Amino acid sequence: MIRAANKPFTFTGWHMLAIMLSFFGVIISVNFFMAYQAVSSWSGLVVKNTYVASQQFNSKVAAERALAATGVTGSLTIEGSGIRYEVTGPDGAVSADELVLAFRRPVGDGQDFSLTLAPQDAGIFSTRHEVRPGHWIVEAIATRDGKPILHQTRRIAVHGERS
Repeated sequence: MIRAANKPFTFTGWHMLAIMLSFFGVIISVNFFMAYQAVSSWSGLVVKNTYVASQQFNSKVAAERALAATGVTGSLTIEGSGIRYEVTGPDGAVSADELVLAFRRPVGDGQDFSLTLAPQDAGIFSTRHEVRPGHWIVEAIATRDGKPILHQTRRIAVHGERS
């Protein structure tokens, strides 16, 4: 019986080629996956027409400063599916006809929603709506006689139920 002699392992150029292709294949695959996730999860749209938005910027800032100077502020409370928003001014509760709350995720628009709330009492608005846990940007616009009396944007964190 003839037995083949064990040859010692020899690292060849083919082995190096396999290692290099594997290494760069993993990196390229991860990059494509991350790029796909970024593109599919966020529209990237902030404004429809940046030129028009830039032309309106100064007038919008002036209007926001005028609203802020009135001293009217709001306070948002979320407990379970209960949402409560109180509009107050320097002299106490401020009456408003309507309050619109726009909930937006910081990244992605798949879960965004808006709620229109009618007043429950002077300056108090409430409704029931499930708000998923996580970070949200909440824009509140309160109006009286069709004119805005409050425009606030806050970033909040909603915590899930703990067992």
